[in-house]
Amino acid sequence: MKAYSTDLRQKIIEACQRGQATQRAIAELFGLSVSFLEKLLQRYRTTGTLAAKPRGDGQKRRLDYDQHILAWIQAQPDLTLAELQTKTCQELGISLSLATLCRNLKRLGLTRKKGPSGPPNVTPNGYAKRVTTTRATSPRFPSSA
Repeated sequence: MKAYSTDLRQKIIEACQRGQATQRAIAELFGLSVSFLEKLLQRYRTTGTLAAKPRGDGQKRRLDYDQHILAWIQAQPDLTLAELQTKTCQELGISLSLATLCRNLKRLGLTRKKGPSGPPNVTPNGYAKRVTTTRATSPRFPSSA
């Protein structure tokens, strides 16, 4: 969700400072929640700023084990996620979920799909083009001639 603009925040503060309506009425007027209005007023009183707080970047990675995963996959390209999970647990002492391993492989640009190992398929891709028939020439409806 995007932060409210500074212009809107300024109008909210001005409306509150005029004191002509309650906080609930001002919140309804601007289409806000009362809790946001209270937090905005509190922040303005304590810091004097209306700017939105900076957004967080999410949770940081605790361990860097990419080089180990890349080495294992280069040595044995057909490793499954479950096998990678047991390798990280046994050799690095890290317990990772399958979803975490899958995200890491995706971030590294590695896919779990295997390349074609056999000869190409003889049949063409897709379906054969259907031919429309008329009732007179259809084998299901013999012509009454």
